[in-house]
Amino acid sequence: MPRDVTIVEVGPRDGLQNETAFVPTAEKIAFVNRLADAGLTTIEVSAFVSPRWVPQMADAAEVFAGITRRPGVRYTALVPNLQGLARAREAQVDEISVFPAASETFSRRNLNQSVRDAMTTVRGICTEAQRTGMRVRAYLSVAFGCPFEGPVAPARVADLSEQLIAFGAYEVAISDTIGIAHPGQVSELIDAVTARIPRARVALHFHDTRGMALVNVYAGLEAGISTFDASAGGLGGCPYAPGATGNLATEDLLYMLDGLGAATGARIDEVATASRALEPHIGHPLPSRVLRSRPVGRRAAESGADPLS
Repeated sequence: MPRDVTIVEVGPRDGLQNETAFVPTAEKIAFVNRLADAGLTTIEVSAFVSPRWVPQMADAAEVFAGITRRPGVRYTALVPNLQGLARAREAQVDEISVFPAASETFSRRNLNQSVRDAMTTVRGICTEAQRTGMRVRAYLSVAFGCPFEGPVAPARVADLSEQLIAFGAYEVAISDTIGIAHPGQVSELIDAVTARIPRARVALHFHDTRGMALVNVYAGLEAGISTFDASAGGLGGCPYAPGATGNLATEDLLYMLDGLGAATGARIDEVATASRALEPHIGHPLPSRVLRSRPVGRRAAESGADPLS
């Protein structure tokens, strides 16, 4: 298994974009700053998308303007098109992410484009980003299964991943958008993808809809993958899986990785502090099992003690 693991923190973007209560800009800024202070070195801060479709991300530029940028931390953003790229560049984003899908129906529902047209858009974004020296990360949505079409063939995922690397993406995050994956699938899909692109350029993005996220990460570790997305507190969900829990919680992932002796550079107690500070602004408890199993008592809260002690 990899001894050094990279965590890509997606809570401020992928986590918050599915929350119905609008989180004030100042709280988003504080959230990002706390996550950086906790030792996370890649943080997806926001998305430069239409506020009409994703109201939670309407203040992306203001959030980027307000955060304290720590040396050694990459502050990234999601962009759907060249207009989003231009806005990201103006906000001095360190790198961007694109998000094509592996199924036709999901692509049309999520991007209003066919897979082919979406990939053409991504190629244009990558070309323009490279021209200005900006790195591009790619998500490949519904790689393990689509809510409309069902199973997705590993060969299709491998083909699209290869195209994304050829376009200029430095990494492809194979994404279980609706939380349908199981460990057997993870191993099979990684074998298919890494037959086409280097293992070091593959990341995994899991949701915990069926409680499989951590065991899927373990399967990924056994297959030699060393980069995983996670969301502080387990923020988020999926509009195509009503009632689903959010992304894999960063605290839960860190608890497992710490137990395995994997080095991440992130400190679980400080990530938990960031999650707890945000929790009152989203209107419901965060689903992270680590947070739920170790609530902060009144004495700890008053003394400022470690929330996981």
